[in-house]
Amino acid sequence: MRVNLTPVDGVHVTTLMDNSSDALLPDEGLVRRWGLNGTSGPLPVVPAEFAAGGTSYDFLRAEHGFSALIEVRVDGRTRRVLFDTGVTTDGLIGNLDRLGIAPDTFEAIVFSHGHFDHVMGLHGLARRLGRTGLPVLLHPDFWLQRRIVAPDRTLELPSPSRSAIEGAGFAVVEEQQPSFLLDGMLLVTGEVDRTTPFETGMPPAHQAFRDGSWQPDQAVHDDQAVVLHVRDRGLVVLTGCGHAGIVNIVRYARRLTGVDRIHAVLGGFHLRDGPIVAETVTALAAEAPAVIVPAHCTSWKAQQALAAGLPDAFRPNGVGSRFEL
Repeated sequence: MRVNLTPVDGVHVTTLMDNSSDALLPDEGLVRRWGLNGTSGPLPVVPAEFAAGGTSYDFLRAEHGFSALIEVRVDGRTRRVLFDTGVTTDGLIGNLDRLGIAPDTFEAIVFSHGHFDHVMGLHGLARRLGRTGLPVLLHPDFWLQRRIVAPDRTLELPSPSRSAIEGAGFAVVEEQQPSFLLDGMLLVTGEVDRTTPFETGMPPAHQAFRDGSWQPDQAVHDDQAVVLHVRDRGLVVLTGCGHAGIVNIVRYARRLTGVDRIHAVLGGFHLRDGPIVAETVTALAAEAPAVIVPAHCTSWKAQQALAAGLPDAFRPNGVGSRFEL
């Protein structure tokens, strides 16, 4: 399959929620940071009873979840799409307030997959927005009931509720195949082809309830990414967890669009430990992205390996970081 992805003048990706918040990170080239050393926005002042002057600074929250704002720039206009919503009710909406970003400016929401740490922050957003009819794009497997079966216990994972999401006034759009937003400028990959031998997905302990029984769910087929084409620079690929394998996702984006150059890869890579880390670093280095930002479910070891293997491209992530691509 080949699709026609309309080029844009630029893309800004702002991390609204991630596992890390570092208020001391400085601006770095195309990255503008939020905090004491950055310039992406002022620090909000809040009442503080224990402060001598009665006020203190408020800072962004981090949690084990992911959310990003995509701002597409074309012909002097900026259009906004929200990608994932984090895990807690007040995490995403609180950070939006601290960053001064109005949620009623979003044209759509895209969910990378149905795991709760990417979905449940929608509750707080819904309470703020009310019934808007905002489109929510997701894969049909998004709704699956899932669990992790360990030797000593079974962990039931919270599942998204269709009735609650539709009842809150969102317009659910299910797509298994690639689809577009923003007049063909933003591509949602749909289900990603799995072609690499080393990206094998989740462990067998991760299960989904299908056809009346619990079955292994290593593939997490609802995992999907967002792709944009920045004119004269190449593709920007944004992932939530990257369960499909970050190399699979990048290669699939190239095949779908016919654009060979990768400008930036950002988001969760679901890369933990073992031989897959070195194989992934080698494969990503061959793609030669100008920017690589591993986030969320990318382990410390994997981040160190990526920084060593792609030193010029690597940028650390943190809540509030804005990547001006």
